[in-house]
Amino acid sequence: MVKKALVTGGARGIGFGVAEALLAAGYAVTVTGLSDAEVAAVPVRDGLTAIVLDVTDQNSADAAIAGLDRLDALVNCAGVLFRGHEYDMAVFQKVIDVNLTGTMRMCVGARPLLAKQGGAIVNTASMLAIFGGPLVPAYTASKGGVAQLTKALGVAWAEEGIRVNAVAPGWIATEVTRGIVEDPVRSAGILGRTPMKRWGEPRDIGDVVAFLCSDAARFMTGTVVPVDGGYASV
Repeated sequence: MVKKALVTGGARGIGFGVAEALLAAGYAVTVTGLSDAEVAAVPVRDGLTAIVLDVTDQNSADAAIAGLDRLDALVNCAGVLFRGHEYDMAVFQKVIDVNLTGTMRMCVGARPLLAKQGGAIVNTASMLAIFGGPLVPAYTASKGGVAQLTKALGVAWAEEGIRVNAVAPGWIATEVTRGIVEDPVRSAGILGRTPMKRWGEPRDIGDVVAFLCSDAARFMTGTVVPVDGGYASV
């Protein structure tokens, strides 16, 4: 039986890098986008399906999970940030709702299916779960919350055979970071602190996620794994 994975926010960016890694590992993968346009733009791959999902909407989350007959891996990549605008309380709440509450909503919803397979959850934290981000207080708070949620669920659901881990990406070249990547001064500052002296790519995250979903990580749960080229170690 082919293993099946659901990657929220997998229509693009880090999420799509995760989807590609899981496809390469033999999973049938369902990715999600927030709109019909995002879903329509997903590249065609054998074994890949794309659906619309709003992780802040319970009905949308329920429908996405109800459409699955089996689930071996849930990867929560859906996320937002609004650099420079997160001191506005409405924006702050929006970020928390997507990044933290949305992650919890999907974990709780997927729990019964995952328990049947002894499945795995991988959440997306961030290096900002370690450092403060002055321009993104909501994003920073949400990712710190995701890291602690991962530890809590890893403990809570271990006896059900569900492993819950997280990755903490560093500076990854995506649409979200394109402006920084293309800014010579800002990019040089980031690379100057990154021991591996390069920007990460979505597949760098995807390959670690695929490992965490695999039997090779069978004795890992409640762990947050930095994937940052050494940035957090400096």
